[in-house]
Amino acid sequence: MDKFDSPRLLLLAPVLGMLLGLAPVAARAQAAASGADALQSQVEGLLKQQNLPQGGAADGAQRQPWRVEVTLGQLDPRLKLAPCDKVKAYLPDNAQLWGKTRVGLRCEQGPVRWNVYWPVTVKVWGKALVAAVPLRPGNTVAQADVVLGEVDLAASGSPALVRAADIVGRTVIRPLEAGQSVRQDDVKSRRWFAIGDPVRLNVRGEGFLVASEGVALSPGDEGRCVRVRMDNGRVLCGQPVGERLVEVTL
Repeated sequence: MDKFDSPRLLLLAPVLGMLLGLAPVAARAQAAASGADALQSQVEGLLKQQNLPQGGAADGAQRQPWRVEVTLGQLDPRLKLAPCDKVKAYLPDNAQLWGKTRVGLRCEQGPVRWNVYWPVTVKVWGKALVAAVPLRPGNTVAQADVVLGEVDLAASGSPALVRAADIVGRTVIRPLEAGQSVRQDDVKSRRWFAIGDPVRLNVRGEGFLVASEGVALSPGDEGRCVRVRMDNGRVLCGQPVGERLVEVTL
C-alpha cells in the first residue's frame, strides 16, 4: 500500500479541517486566559503596595488586631480588550480598600487605549458587638442582649458598634438575628437634648481643651451635627456626645 492512502485522506479531510479550524480558536482562548492572568497580576501587585486597613477593637485591657482578607472578583467576560503593550493598575479617585471596591486598569501603550475596573472585596475582621438573641424592632437593648464576636467590619456602610454602652437602652429599628453584627443604623439614635436647651460645649484641639456654654439651635441627635449659639453670638457646629454636652474637634 502506498505511503499516502488517498481514499483515507479523503475520508479524514472533514475531521482534519475541523481540527485545524479549532486550533486558532483554542489559541485565542489560551491567549485570552493568559491576558486575564496578566491583568490579575497587575491588580495583585498594586494591592500589595497599598496600605491595607489596620487597627483593632478594644477587648478588655488589650486591643485585638484586625484580620484583613482580600478577594479578587472577575472582569466581565463579555469584555473584548485590545492587545496592550503597557497596562497600569491604579486606585480610582475616592476608592477605599474597604468592603466592595475596585481597582482600575488602563492601557497606556497600544493601538486602542482602554480603561476597565476590576472588582475587589476587602473584608476586615475584628471584634464588635453581635446580637446574643434575636432582636426585633421596638425592643430595648439590654446588657445581656449583646456580646462581642468577630465580624466583618467592612460588610456595611454603617459602623459596627464595639461598646455595650453605645447600645444598651436604645431601641432596635431593624430586625437582628442571633450572631448578627449590630450596626449604628440598627438602633435608634439617642437625643441628648432638645432645641433651646442650654448645653456645655467642649472645643478640643491638639494639646488643649476649652469649655464654654451655649444654647442648642437644633436637636441633639447622636451622630448628627448640632448648631450651638455661643454667648458672643457665634454659631458652631458640634457632635452631641452626652447629656447636654457637645464636642467640637479642631
